[in-house]
Amino acid sequence: MKVVKAAAVFILVYGLFSLSGVLFPVDREWYDALNKPSWTPTGKTIGIVWAVLFALIAASITRLHVKIGLRRLPFSVIFLLVLNYVLNQAFSYIQFDLKQLFLAFLDCVLIAATCLLIIVALKPLDNRAAYLYIPYFLWTCFASYLAWSIFSMN
Repeated sequence: MKVVKAAAVFILVYGLFSLSGVLFPVDREWYDALNKPSWTPTGKTIGIVWAVLFALIAASITRLHVKIGLRRLPFSVIFLLVLNYVLNQAFSYIQFDLKQLFLAFLDCVLIAATCLLIIVALKPLDNRAAYLYIPYFLWTCFASYLAWSIFSMN
């Protein structure tokens, strides 16, 4: 039964993080028309990276569920996880629906900041759960720089 619950948590978290891609799809025509740095990853690369990151996030939260129980997590950790999730979901809306490049950059910075805070908050609870967030933090730092570059060029 524990394995089934853990699998359900993993699938739920992965699905929730994937939701913005469904609700706020990339406006390809608009995005392709933007000036972007030469080192901008392709859409396919970005999609693969996010798929891996969502799996790592889901694995981290699943570890917390198995080891501690999500209901027993400190409020501060739950708050950071929820805030990070909301900021993550907001990016696609801000970037592709509102087409607000500066706000998308600010959102990226806030996502990276909450990632770092999550790593720090999880470390005393479960090192591995914390370490699973490091690639997400690194990617959001890169994404922040990319978002700033795109904003600056347009």
